[in-house]
Amino acid sequence: MTAADHGILPAQAVAEMFERGEIGAPRRPDDDQIQPASLDLRLGPLAYRVRASFLPGAGARVMEKLDRLKLHAFDLTRGAVLETGCVYIVPLMETLALPQDVSATTNPKSSTGRLDVFTRVITDEGRAFDTVPAGYRGPLYAEISPRTFPVLVREGSRLSQIRFRRGQPVLDDAALSLVHAQHGLVSGGEATIGGGVHLTIDLEGAGDGSLIGYRGKRHTGVIDMDLRAGQDPLDFWEPIVHRGGRDLILDPNEFYILVSREAVHVPPLYAAEMVPFDPLVGEFRVHYAGFFDPGFGHSEIGGGGSRAVLEVRSHEVPFIVEHGQTVGRLVYEHMLARPTTLYGEGIGSNYQGQGLKLSKHFR
Repeated sequence: MTAADHGILPAQAVAEMFERGEIGAPRRPDDDQIQPASLDLRLGPLAYRVRASFLPGAGARVMEKLDRLKLHAFDLTRGAVLETGCVYIVPLMETLALPQDVSATTNPKSSTGRLDVFTRVITDEGRAFDTVPAGYRGPLYAEISPRTFPVLVREGSRLSQIRFRRGQPVLDDAALSLVHAQHGLVSGGEATIGGGVHLTIDLEGAGDGSLIGYRGKRHTGVIDMDLRAGQDPLDFWEPIVHRGGRDLILDPNEFYILVSREAVHVPPLYAAEMVPFDPLVGEFRVHYAGFFDPGFGHSEIGGGGSRAVLEVRSHEVPFIVEHGQTVGRLVYEHMLARPTTLYGEGIGSNYQGQGLKLSKHFR
């Protein structure tokens, strides 16, 4: 396999996988289900509440573990509420019959992560979450655990997405530096490169009195995962404003929406994903949701100035984060080909050109 054969499969290749039966489903893809470099995954008609999260491990199937760990099963065809603090397993509509040279990774959709709905995908015989080995043939399952808000889901709801790749298309630091010099991958920060492009946190906003983040409220109403602009933000969020300082104390077990200081750019022939910076630098965790598709932040299609939204949670103790502190890395990968449509080109892209922004569910 040459370097030209390494890359993320674009939307048109994903559509062809459906046609060849490498992706199976009981019905055709939704009109907006295939994104420039990923595929949204749909919940099936049945859900299981389980006692605990699990991985099946070598030689074991998910349904075998469910028989031992499930508390009860329930129907999703007419919708059901998933409660906070509970763990659910839902078989997904999509099944896979991957070629031997194609692997995949999964991730929560951006809108899922911004609601603090902890979601990851499991395969039969899986030894790691959100990882599908090359040549995998079998079903996919979503593990779902709402952390802050109860959510309403139904058959066909899309909480996760999957990205397919051939080979190892990740750019090393030298290649990343060249791409940054040519295309400007980030702006508004220091453009530090090391294991990816570093992203830092913005706690100054536009100055005193400006909005710099949100903290999730407790004991709220239910959020319908399929309803856009259906909720008043103040029913679910406490706004955080800049009060002259350069830091923010994260309260333990509270959920925050913050934003990067840098604007992010993903050129058309690349895709990106945000990964943890270093788990040893502090007692907090940034829960990264979703992939950055080709065209995100691309100025030619109206994406200039797009920031990365950060979903932040402290661990067992209060922790201070400071303006400009590094909180994540953007890892870039080559595309196998340019997608026929880029992120933001009339395909229902909710976060092109975003600054600090809540999920699409809020007015």
